Amino acid sequence: MNEHIRGRAAHSAEIQMRAEADMARMGVDPAFLEKLVNVFYARIRAHEALGPVFENRLAGKWPDHLEKMKGFWSAIAFKTGAYGGKPVQAHHGVSGLNEDLFRQWLALFSSTLDEIAPTQAAHDWFMVTAERIARSLTLSLFYNPALDDPSLRR
Repeated sequence: MNEHIRGRAAHSAEIQMRAEADMARMGVDPAFLEKLVNVFYARIRAHEALGPVFENRLAGKWPDHLEKMKGFWSAIAFKTGAYGGKPVQAHHGVSGLNEDLFRQWLALFSSTLDEIAPTQAAHDWFMVTAERIARSLTLSLFYNPALDDPSLRR
């Protein structure tokens, strides 16, 4: 049993080392993640459509949210396992949330990366990742399989 646990720990450490090396090649470090979260969410708060939805949900909770997002992106970029949240549940029932806001979120994320990403590779990696996350959340929150039922199409 101990050998199995040591093997899993070694495998996890190897995955993290590879992720850190991959991020380093793109110029991504923890300081960049902190800047990305801070700059992006400042822009979210100022955004005409996104700002009110976020503010309604996070009023008085912004510092905690920013720390959670830093942990989230660190877990994804560096494979740290530092994020233990439940994104679907966190977004479920958010007043005013709709599919179009995810498109606007992605556009704002991309424009933020255009300005602050250390390399084009970093921009592309974060956008692919954000698009995958947005697609997953959109499907989880808004997809209705009944609408794909061929018998309902005319």
